[in-house]
Amino acid sequence: MINRGYILRFPALVLFIVSLASLVEARQSAIQKPRPTPTPSASPKPSPTIAVQTFSDLQAKIRTRISNPVVRRGQIGIKIVSLNTGKVVFEENGEKYFMPASNMKNFTVATALEKLTPDYRFVTSVYAAAMPDADGTIKGDLRIYGRGDVSISTSFSKGNYYKGLDDLATKITAVGVKKIEGSIVADDSYFKGYPIPGGWEWDDLQSYYGAEVSALPLNDNAVDLTVRPGPLGYACTVNLSPYNPVYRVKNLCTTTAAGTPRTLKIVKVLGQNQLEITGTLPLGNAGFSNPVSVSRPAELFAALLKQRLELKGVTVAGQYRTYIGKSTLIETVEIAKMESPPLSLIAAKTMKPSQNMYTETLLWALGEEERKRIDMPTIGSNAPPPQQDSSALGLAQVKSFLTSIGIAPDGVIQHDGSGLSRHDLITPSAVVQLYVYMAKQSKYAQSWRDSLTIGGVDGTLANRFKGTAAAGNIRGKTGTIDQVSALSGYITTAGGEQLVLSIVVNGVAVTRERTSLIDDIVLGLANFNGKID
Repeated sequence: MINRGYILRFPALVLFIVSLASLVEARQSAIQKPRPTPTPSASPKPSPTIAVQTFSDLQAKIRTRISNPVVRRGQIGIKIVSLNTGKVVFEENGEKYFMPASNMKNFTVATALEKLTPDYRFVTSVYAAAMPDADGTIKGDLRIYGRGDVSISTSFSKGNYYKGLDDLATKITAVGVKKIEGSIVADDSYFKGYPIPGGWEWDDLQSYYGAEVSALPLNDNAVDLTVRPGPLGYACTVNLSPYNPVYRVKNLCTTTAAGTPRTLKIVKVLGQNQLEITGTLPLGNAGFSNPVSVSRPAELFAALLKQRLELKGVTVAGQYRTYIGKSTLIETVEIAKMESPPLSLIAAKTMKPSQNMYTETLLWALGEEERKRIDMPTIGSNAPPPQQDSSALGLAQVKSFLTSIGIAPDGVIQHDGSGLSRHDLITPSAVVQLYVYMAKQSKYAQSWRDSLTIGGVDGTLANRFKGTAAAGNIRGKTGTIDQVSALSGYITTAGGEQLVLSIVVNGVAVTRERTSLIDDIVLGLANFNGKID
């Protein structure tokens, strides 16, 4: 052994020893290279043993989690089955009724894919009394007839408020239109019925998620509102985007000193495009920034289309207005039309962010497609009378589809398409049956799967399950309204088992406690490394 203190007193000796060691090492390497057999290596350390969980372990873990005192006053419905064998993995109140929130969208969107097909496209038509004359003039009005194309929206154009309208304006100018002697008329008469679905609460109607249904939707039937502090002692700054002549704002909000209380209040007058903004905003406060719903969106559609046509050089002698109904239409010549992207893309844009208005539009479109069929009834047909509202016909189509795949007639009580109605009821068993059918028997299984939100990746699950075994694994549909959370979908366990699950929690006041329960169960399934016996 070399004395360390001795070496420190003789640094030159250190350099000599290191150099000598390096020379010996290089010499040994040179000698070893030609040898045909490798030098024996040390035995690898054994990997830590991971205990394989049993089926009973999994069930006990779920049972323990749902027994947590935090959720004792709520109602929990669970059904989990093997997608391969149909074996029930776990069930709790699987046949009981629960408010589904947006889990209701599962039934509406699945029916739309099945009955309309993923290739279905919405068509918006442009009608006039005749094609433009040699000078490019339209004699009379230009009527825009919508059939529910929700893709004329910022959601399909990376936030551009005008892309859909500009595309339609281009279709119009492409046939030679240079002047319109009449007005731009927005005709949303394709859908029949009151534009607010039954069972929606009045305080939902101000927000974008409570936007009404229209055959001429625009930008999700909402406008973006921002309210910020202005100069001290003066009115707050209010902006609406896109700027338009339809919305009216009454701004009584005052800017106050930093640190004073914020009392900002924003009220949309029911059924009107009018905002009343009151209270105070202190300097430095973040203010308010959110979409607010539009009443009678067809009017906004006509107003902005007129602007976009004029920007393209088209002269519009008249104004903009909505169609109020006539016994005889003059504008019957289709001079242009625009088609939506396929339903497969619209379904994904509906399910992943959980878009209520899109879902209702799909429901109403199902109803109108059925109306076309019953307008030519066969002998002995039991089809509903054609005067029914679009939504009623659509609900009947959903019920017919669900019954055809074996879901009990009373397994789903549906009042709207999206689940915003507090009158909707579903059973976890019905949801699981739907998911099994769509995965194993539907011709459109891939379009269905592609529509679902992915854990830790996109949609309403983008910020859940990141960095866990459920990320990129769980695919399904969430649901959230006051005191309700749900998640249904597909997941593959660590042991390779494909499962279908539906978890619905009602009557637990704190959202975090509901979602924590759901997420813990999902993670338990994702990490399960055993076999479903």
